[in-house]
Amino acid sequence: MTIESPGDFWKDYELVDSGNFEKLERFGRYLMSRPEPKALWDKTMSEREWEAAMHVRFKPGAGFGKAGKEDSGTWDKVKKMEDQWTIRYGSPQKGLDLTLRLGLTSFKHVGVFPEQAPNWEYIFRNTSELVAKAASAGKPRPKVLNMFAYTGAASLAAKAAGADVTHLDSVRQVVTWARTNMELSGLDNVRWVVEDAMKFAKREARRGNRYQGIILDPPAYGHGPDGEKWKLDECLYDMMKCTASILEPEDSFLVLNLYSNGYSAVLGETVVRQAFGLKGSCSGLECGELVLKDRYGKALPLSIFVRLRR
Repeated sequence: MTIESPGDFWKDYELVDSGNFEKLERFGRYLMSRPEPKALWDKTMSEREWEAAMHVRFKPGAGFGKAGKEDSGTWDKVKKMEDQWTIRYGSPQKGLDLTLRLGLTSFKHVGVFPEQAPNWEYIFRNTSELVAKAASAGKPRPKVLNMFAYTGAASLAAKAAGADVTHLDSVRQVVTWARTNMELSGLDNVRWVVEDAMKFAKREARRGNRYQGIILDPPAYGHGPDGEKWKLDECLYDMMKCTASILEPEDSFLVLNLYSNGYSAVLGETVVRQAFGLKGSCSGLECGELVLKDRYGKALPLSIFVRLRR
């Protein structure tokens, strides 16, 4: 198991401090304070220093943190700032250079999960290798499917590497947001799909469609565009078995990310092993945690990942 975090080269993002169930982050030129249930320790900076540094603080609503409820609330601006702005992610890997539009949403999120940067690096690197291999063999470009794709940074990492990308999410507004990020990043020709992920994957399996790369970042709870219910504990294994049926058995990769509290990297690895029928040691299988490290050395764990390359 490995622990990974964004590289120091990412100048437009920083976790400044964490503690007392909050995190202080800088996105570009703006600093914001947001609730963080996993920040169990004390803040290093004083409350006065936090107040002086931040531009905005998120205040949770009545339903905050309740199972099956969105983390709704309001933003309290303490300094002048824009409601929307952009940041840049420029990787040391040549060709992975993204511009992402951020905004203050009523669900605590701003349009990017910065701890996901190591997954973007993995996706770009592996997609680039598959693209080069296909080109040398005179085969079509690899197809990559990103389900539960949100605002699209992972989709754009695959697109920047040269794949044919399908971006799927059940919320039309975030698909539109992802399209904006594509245009800002100077990319084009992503296939956009607004649909329930399970329905789409099952239909692709029936049609015999296969992908060289599949990315999944499912929520703990959710709904499809037609009211389909998603509960991670009940649906994850079936989703992974369906995913196994549409991922090419050779020259392919999988990225699974899980945020749900109580899930471990070992649990995620076991789910993937069983769904894909993996036996014994597997050199292309890895799992771990994605963390953010603040200025004071505190490591904030935010999600677990499982990756498979074959």
